[in-house]
Amino acid sequence: MKDLILAHDLGTTGNKASMFDASGTLVASASSPYGTEYPHPGWAEQDPFDWWRAVVSSTRKLLGLCGREASDVAAIGFSGQMMGCLLVDRHGIPLSRAIIWADQRAQQEASAVADRIGVDEMYRITGHRVSPSYTAAKLLWQRCHQPDLYAATARVLQAKDYTAFRLCGAMATDYSDASGTNLFDLRARKWAEGILSRLELEPSLLPEVVPSATVIGGVTREAAEETGLAAGTPVVIGGGDGACATVGAGVVRPQDAYCYIGSSSWISHVSTEPLYDPEQRTFTFAHLDPSYLFPTGTMQSAGGAYDWLEKLFRGSATDAAHAELDDLASQVPAGSRGLFFLPYLIGERSPHWNPNARGCFIGLSMVHGRGELARAVLEGVAYNLRTILGAFRRQDARIDSLRVIGGGARSPVWRQILADVLDVPLARPGLAVEATSLGAAIAAGVGVGLLPGYSVASEWAPADPAETPGADNVQGYDALYPLFCAAYEALAPLYNEIATQMRSD
Repeated sequence: MKDLILAHDLGTTGNKASMFDASGTLVASASSPYGTEYPHPGWAEQDPFDWWRAVVSSTRKLLGLCGREASDVAAIGFSGQMMGCLLVDRHGIPLSRAIIWADQRAQQEASAVADRIGVDEMYRITGHRVSPSYTAAKLLWQRCHQPDLYAATARVLQAKDYTAFRLCGAMATDYSDASGTNLFDLRARKWAEGILSRLELEPSLLPEVVPSATVIGGVTREAAEETGLAAGTPVVIGGGDGACATVGAGVVRPQDAYCYIGSSSWISHVSTEPLYDPEQRTFTFAHLDPSYLFPTGTMQSAGGAYDWLEKLFRGSATDAAHAELDDLASQVPAGSRGLFFLPYLIGERSPHWNPNARGCFIGLSMVHGRGELARAVLEGVAYNLRTILGAFRRQDARIDSLRVIGGGARSPVWRQILADVLDVPLARPGLAVEATSLGAAIAAGVGVGLLPGYSVASEWAPADPAETPGADNVQGYDALYPLFCAAYEALAPLYNEIATQMRSD
């Protein structure tokens, strides 16, 4: 009986393969890791062959765990990290490692984009500001610094697009991933011809853009032999990880909102129109449901900062290390005894959009130990998210509560800090850690007609109240938050001077 949906979530640290049945029950999941290379400061690259090996490995492990026949899989859907840049030739063979979302090397190219397009026009057309985080600047960097590779390029793909191609032989992308490139007309739902022309980029480099629930092909015989899947199984393109997480969080109606805490972090809500912030602190992506958009503010390092701290203390970031740090942080009062952490370890997108920003502890003294450092990291992420939430509210977005998902949502102490700093109640869906995979599965189910529409997410992702703001802590954080903001403003000129010095070295 074809009643199973397989979802692949190609994240920053690995691929998770998850199997759901037609009622939204998680049958089993399996993960396979891969690494990230940081060859120079501000660079971040991954091997696309590692992505495919992780898909193959996790698929085989998952099929073994399910105890079902591969022929029972009705559809396969994808979620993937966004805003990358992978060059492939006409056979779909990668020409280099992929430049991933965290890479900030293309600062000069981003400046060139701003000069040619104009920052306000870019924001109006694409819903995004000009930034080295996006595919456009990264592609221009490769054209300038790797001309031979650029000349051999037939397509520019995102992570999920490449692995979907390996599975079914068809190249395509969806509206949500396209909307994270600085090359997509958000209202027209097509590549922005004017931007491409002024940047002298060939439209043929970009794949066909289709709705997220589109079946782009079936599993090839070669891919079936590698993965253990049944040849011909429908492959649905799916969406970017942010879009899939939005649906998986049950955020499918206007004004629904949520917070994701993973390697990075963001706050998103659903709307029918782009949200244009006068300071361009936030941006707007295409939702999996083509009727909607989801304005978002994303910060670069959240769980990634916590992992970094754990590795300093323990040498590795494990579940046991997470639990130990959480316990230490829970014993420290709100405010971390005067210690602040600015979580800009890899530059920052929302709200500052400063690739030169760097992380730091402020206020360290002899009274501070591991617990204070741990809590300060959690609070620093929450303070930054408070600025993002404030930007939405100043644009008349009504956000009175948040669902919280992602790996960080498993931490009770972090959830409570978020509730107190943001001063909103939080609700945690039952599949909070699997939300991204769930969104990809729903898109796949919609694509093959197994599910009636994205509204099923409200049933598949019910949320119970988790944390409510504590009055005393809210008052304390209200007093400390301006100091966090002032710390960034004071250090911003120094960040730029340090970056200039590093480049000269």
